[in-house]
Amino acid sequence: MTEKTPPPPRKSLIAIVGVIAAIGLGTSIPRDESGRTVEARVAPSGKLQVDHKAGSQHLTAYRDIVGVLTICDGDTANVKPGLVETPEGCSRRLERQLVEHAEPVMACIPTLREPGRDYQRWAVVSFAYNVGTDAVCKSTLARFMKAREWKRGCDELLRWDRAGGKQVRGLTLRRQRERAICLRGL
Repeated sequence: MTEKTPPPPRKSLIAIVGVIAAIGLGTSIPRDESGRTVEARVAPSGKLQVDHKAGSQHLTAYRDIVGVLTICDGDTANVKPGLVETPEGCSRRLERQLVEHAEPVMACIPTLREPGRDYQRWAVVSFAYNVGTDAVCKSTLARFMKAREWKRGCDELLRWDRAGGKQVRGLTLRRQRERAICLRGL
């Protein structure tokens, strides 16, 4: 079953989070979600360009570790059994999902818009991509970041390493990577 690929987002990820965070997200999300290696850069159009380098792309819908239908780089939106996507469609899905996660995060944690917060934006949007924007916006991490207690906010990432009520090594490693990114420049 092939489904029409969703249209590109109205706003670019770069416009929302900046070049450093967008390129970081464009490379780290595929690695964390699907294990593939990509190269991300700013295209002449000003959009994020993600080029596949190595690893498998999950072009067919599959169930993740907690049973949620997923495709491409962890995208769960409008995924049905048997769905097949193209590499170009996966790139569009990735940017659309990153925009859909970045906008609410930037709205609920406005201090992330401050100059010099590129790495904190990258880490928190990556976190939101994995746990959802509602969880991020209601979290202690958000409270600390709004109060400009950056290190404490970054440390909160380590608490979110469970799926289905159980600690998951892959999530522990992901949160450690996100925390290390978050601490850059502090």
